[in-house]
Amino acid sequence: MLRSKDYRRVYDNGVRFSGPLFTAFYLANEESAGPRIGFTTPRALGKATRRNRMKRRMREAVRLALPQIAPQWDIVINPRKAAHDASWETVQKEVRKLVGRCGN
Repeated sequence: MLRSKDYRRVYDNGVRFSGPLFTAFYLANEESAGPRIGFTTPRALGKATRRNRMKRRMREAVRLALPQIAPQWDIVINPRKAAHDASWETVQKEVRKLVGRCGN
């Protein structure tokens, strides 16, 4: 997802999923050609290098779970501070929980 209006639509109308590593919002979008994933990392999470590392880890975990995500979903993921220090297995487990909530 690239446009702020897409993010705003998911925040306002989507379902919230809270976990220990991130909060995610997901919304079905019948017009979408595939799942669209967005990441937001506020400055409160740390300096740019820390925030970018969190996004890279989340992006990779989502990439690995992408085949299980149905194409109609728009998902916005907001990492928490715990995501930076969490093990890779924990990050993948939390992303799989999110994917399971979205359904197919």
